[in-house]
Amino acid sequence: MPTYEYKCNKCGHLFEEFQKMTDEPLKRCPKCRGKIVRLLGTGAGLIFKGSGFYVTDYRSKSYNDAAKKENSGSDSKTVKTDGGASTSSAKEGKSAAAKKE
Repeated sequence: MPTYEYKCNKCGHLFEEFQKMTDEPLKRCPKCRGKIVRLLGTGAGLIFKGSGFYVTDYRSKSYNDAAKKENSGSDSKTVKTDGGASTSSAKEGKSAAAKKE
Protein backbone atom coordinates (compact mmCIF):
# COMPACT_ATOMS: atom_id res chain seq x y z
CA MET A 1 0.00 0.00 0.00
CA PRO A 2 1.40 3.40 -0.93
CA THR A 3 1.93 6.39 1.33
CA TYR A 4 0.32 9.56 0.01
CA GLU A 5 1.41 13.08 0.89
CA TYR A 6 -1.18 15.79 1.50
CA LYS A 7 -1.03 19.56 2.01
CA CYS A 8 -3.70 21.75 3.56
CA ASN A 9 -4.66 24.83 1.53
CA LYS A 10 -5.81 26.70 4.66
CA CYS A 11 -3.07 26.16 7.27
CA GLY A 12 -0.27 24.70 5.09
CA HIS A 13 -0.02 21.52 7.19
CA LEU A 14 1.93 18.76 5.39
CA PHE A 15 1.22 15.16 6.33
CA GLU A 16 1.39 11.63 4.96
CA GLU A 17 -1.33 9.00 4.95
CA PHE A 18 -0.91 5.26 4.40
CA GLN A 19 -3.84 4.24 2.16
CA LYS A 20 -4.90 1.57 -0.28
CA MET A 21 -4.75 2.53 -3.94
CA THR A 22 -8.51 2.00 -4.18
CA ASP A 23 -9.29 4.35 -1.23
CA GLU A 24 -10.75 7.77 -1.96
CA PRO A 25 -8.33 10.68 -1.40
CA LEU A 26 -8.74 12.53 1.90
CA LYS A 27 -10.72 15.78 1.70
CA ARG A 28 -10.14 17.56 5.05
CA CYS A 29 -7.08 18.51 7.10
CA PRO A 30 -6.83 16.66 10.44
CA LYS A 31 -5.63 19.90 12.15
CA CYS A 32 -7.97 22.65 10.94
CA ARG A 33 -10.54 20.73 8.86
CA GLY A 34 -9.64 22.86 5.80
CA LYS A 35 -9.53 21.53 2.24
CA ILE A 36 -6.43 19.53 1.31
CA VAL A 37 -4.65 18.54 -1.90
CA ARG A 38 -2.90 15.25 -2.53
CA LEU A 39 0.62 15.95 -3.75
CA LEU A 40 2.35 14.00 -6.49
CA GLY A 41 4.87 11.56 -5.07
CA THR A 42 8.21 10.75 -6.61
CA GLY A 43 7.86 7.06 -5.83
CA ALA A 44 10.59 4.79 -4.59
CA GLY A 45 13.63 3.38 -6.31
CA LEU A 46 13.03 -0.11 -7.58
CA ILE A 47 15.65 -2.78 -6.92
CA PHE A 48 15.06 -6.37 -7.92
CA LYS A 49 16.37 -8.90 -5.42
CA GLY A 50 16.18 -12.66 -5.35
CA SER A 51 16.95 -15.49 -7.70
CA GLY A 52 17.16 -14.51 -11.34
CA PHE A 53 18.86 -11.15 -10.75
CA TYR A 54 22.58 -10.51 -10.61
CA VAL A 55 24.06 -8.97 -7.46
CA THR A 56 26.74 -7.31 -9.58
CA ASP A 57 24.12 -5.22 -11.39
CA TYR A 58 23.97 -2.89 -8.38
CA ARG A 59 27.66 -2.67 -7.43
CA SER A 60 29.07 0.77 -6.67
CA LYS A 61 31.52 2.49 -9.02
CA SER A 62 34.34 2.26 -6.48
CA TYR A 63 33.81 -1.50 -6.15
CA ASN A 64 33.88 -1.95 -9.94
CA ASP A 65 37.06 0.16 -10.26
CA ALA A 66 38.82 -1.90 -7.56
CA ALA A 67 37.75 -5.14 -9.25
CA LYS A 68 39.14 -3.95 -12.59
CA LYS A 69 42.50 -3.11 -10.98
CA GLU A 70 42.61 -6.52 -9.31
CA ASN A 71 41.78 -8.37 -12.54
CA SER A 72 44.27 -6.42 -14.64
CA GLY A 73 47.08 -7.42 -12.24
CA SER A 74 46.20 -11.13 -12.50
CA ASP A 75 47.19 -11.36 -16.20
CA SER A 76 50.92 -11.16 -15.44
CA LYS A 77 50.99 -13.81 -12.69
CA THR A 78 53.29 -16.81 -13.07
CA VAL A 79 51.37 -20.02 -13.72
CA LYS A 80 52.80 -23.52 -13.32
CA THR A 81 51.83 -26.17 -15.84
CA ASP A 82 51.45 -29.90 -15.21
CA GLY A 83 55.12 -30.57 -15.93
CA GLY A 84 56.29 -28.15 -13.24
CA ALA A 85 57.67 -25.57 -15.70
CA SER A 86 56.53 -22.04 -14.99
CA THR A 87 55.29 -19.67 -17.64
CA SER A 88 54.53 -15.97 -17.58
CA SER A 89 50.84 -16.20 -18.46
CA ALA A 90 47.97 -18.64 -18.40
CA LYS A 91 47.71 -18.61 -22.22
CA GLU A 92 51.31 -19.76 -22.60
CA GLY A 93 50.72 -22.46 -19.98
CA LYS A 94 47.82 -23.86 -21.97
CA SER A 95 49.80 -23.92 -25.21
CA ALA A 96 52.76 -25.61 -23.51
CA ALA A 97 50.46 -28.29 -22.08
CA ALA A 98 48.93 -28.83 -25.53
CA LYS A 99 52.42 -29.34 -27.07
CA LYS A 100 53.24 -32.08 -24.53
CA GLU A 101 50.22 -34.11 -25.61
